Amino acid sequence: MFDSLSDRLGGILDRLKKRGALTEADVNEAMREVRRALIEADVALDVVRSFTDRVRARAVGAEVIKSVTPGQMVVKIVHDELIGMLGSDAKPIDLEAAPPVPVLMVGLQGSGKTTSTAKIAKRLTERGSRKVLMASLDTRRPAAMEQLATLGTQVNVATLPIVAGQSAVQIARRAMEAGRLGGYDVVMLDTAGRVTLDEALMAEVAEVKAATRPHEVLLVADSLTGQDAVNTAKAFDERVGLTGIVLTRADGDGRGGAALSMRAVTGKPIKLIGTGEKMDALEDFDPRRVAGRILGMGDVVSLVEKAVENIDAEKAMAAAERMRKGQFDLEDLRMQLDQMEKLGGLGGLMGMLPGVGKMKNQLAASGMNDGVIKRQKAIIDSMTRKERRNPKLLDGSRRKRIAAGSGTKVEEINRLMKMHRQMADMMKAMGGPNAKRGPMAGLANMFGLGGGMGGGMPSPEQLKQMAEKMPGGGKGAAGGLPNLPPNFPGNMPGLGGMPGLGKPGGLPGLPGFGKKK
Repeated sequence: MFDSLSDRLGGILDRLKKRGALTEADVNEAMREVRRALIEADVALDVVRSFTDRVRARAVGAEVIKSVTPGQMVVKIVHDELIGMLGSDAKPIDLEAAPPVPVLMVGLQGSGKTTSTAKIAKRLTERGSRKVLMASLDTRRPAAMEQLATLGTQVNVATLPIVAGQSAVQIARRAMEAGRLGGYDVVMLDTAGRVTLDEALMAEVAEVKAATRPHEVLLVADSLTGQDAVNTAKAFDERVGLTGIVLTRADGDGRGGAALSMRAVTGKPIKLIGTGEKMDALEDFDPRRVAGRILGMGDVVSLVEKAVENIDAEKAMAAAERMRKGQFDLEDLRMQLDQMEKLGGLGGLMGMLPGVGKMKNQLAASGMNDGVIKRQKAIIDSMTRKERRNPKLLDGSRRKRIAAGSGTKVEEINRLMKMHRQMADMMKAMGGPNAKRGPMAGLANMFGLGGGMGGGMPSPEQLKQMAEKMPGGGKGAAGGLPNLPPNFPGNMPGLGGMPGLGKPGGLPGLPGFGKKK
């Protein structure tokens, strides 16, 4: 969602960083471009004006002029003000109330209310260990109740039995009663929507709110609707009083204006953001991390959290041990490709690595995309177990057979084998006795191959140091790594499976990237 804005702001701020000293005219020129970029991203005009005024006031002040690197200082100011615009601190769903806690989901038809209800219920069940009951109050849209029941089955969350002929308020009261009798912690109430705002919709939502007295009233807004989403939020807040916003379709080609305007215009925090169709494609909206992504500083914390969630610790440790001994076969490579897909594919990883987001165009030009990973997996799957475990067996006739079986060309198999050899050599070097010193030491530790961390992921302190050394990181850019969550584990299982650094000039960990076409 923020890609085009990120590219524009990145280009403007990069030009500032290249200058040794900044004059007021330089800052004013840059702010004009920032203003244009934000308006083109569909950010509300009042929000743009106040944002650029605040940045300009700080950027022409003493803190920049006396700074050793004025350009970097302006980037930090823009970063700080972006965080302020987005809401300063992450505000998760508040369930601090007597159970069952009612959570009311409101919004227009087609914004993704029902799917978001199921996603949140799944998240609360799995991450928060809460017992959740979902109830559909949508008596108008055909099969709306059946849709929620189907989603409930998918995510293993209970749904209120359907009783024909009841009104939305009657269903809401029955859901709360069922929540009390069934010992549920949370009752999610999915209300009906309309194509546009109208009095009947507002009256029904207000009536349900009065009957259930919800602890959270969450507006589900489609980020693709741009400024209209902000108008919807204002209307719902004035009539029923919102406590937060869930922004859907952040993976679409919306320009990000709704997200940047909503907090500033309504004063209500964006609590969650939908990042895809799958039921686990939901993220906490953390202003610090989002601001970092917009300015190309990456989001290492989210990447590590994803790794902890998606990577099998035992498999990763076993792989790390094999790599340490130099036993890196094609089954290990297959596992790494799987893990990369679980972490969001190449696109997902690119957006989270500091300074790497700017190389997206190079990635696209190289033809390296998630389709390449799928083809590489198909090639490995077309081999026999013996061939996967002993790649030296792959002579010309075997390669032709594998190419026919995987629907690829022999050249692609040759490239995959070359990549495997390079990675195997690198893993061996990282696990060897000389890896304790020199440039490979930090990387070896990162992959659980060094002795310094007992084969684990870096601690938050080590992660912060690494982030500061990365392009776009460091205190000059934006105070280093975003604040780590209070419950962040100090020493996590090795990522083990993520591919290591490619050739100089290549991208970290992207198989086959950096080679000449």
